Amino acid sequence: MKTVAEIAAEIGVSKQAIHKKIKRQPLSISLRQFTSTNGNMLTISDDGIILIKEAFNKKNHQPNDNRTSKESSNKNAFFDGELIEILKENIVILHRELEIKNKQIEDLTATVKIQAESINAANKNELAETIIDGNKKLIGENKFKKRGGIFKIFSRKE
Repeated sequence: MKTVAEIAAEIGVSKQAIHKKIKRQPLSISLRQFTSTNGNMLTISDDGIILIKEAFNKKNHQPNDNRTSKESSNKNAFFDGELIEILKENIVILHRELEIKNKQIEDLTATVKIQAESINAANKNELAETIIDGNKKLIGENKFKKRGGIFKIFSRKE
């Protein structure tokens, strides 16, 4: 993890330039998962740094219109190959992220199952206690009904 200032110094651009790149729509969507904030300091993971560097390399490697068409086509072929490599790296990064998310989902599913079983067990215990309390009341009422005469008048109800 590096701060924006560290990345800017490494690439040789200003912090503002980094922030502008991060806020641009296509890059901001893909970078959101690689950034975190500590107080006022924005930190970016290694995968996010790769995306930022790629964004600056794309800007710095725009073909110049003054070149001949042969030079331009050779350069475009080079960039197409470079673009393919960048896309392959992005695919690898996305696969890693997907594996992490799948593991998180599995862990959450297991946690939810455990909690559901716990709630189910607690509900069964509560139901059993309610039944036992109800049986105790019924037994107490039956004892009261069996007594007659003076016991009925002077005995306490539970």
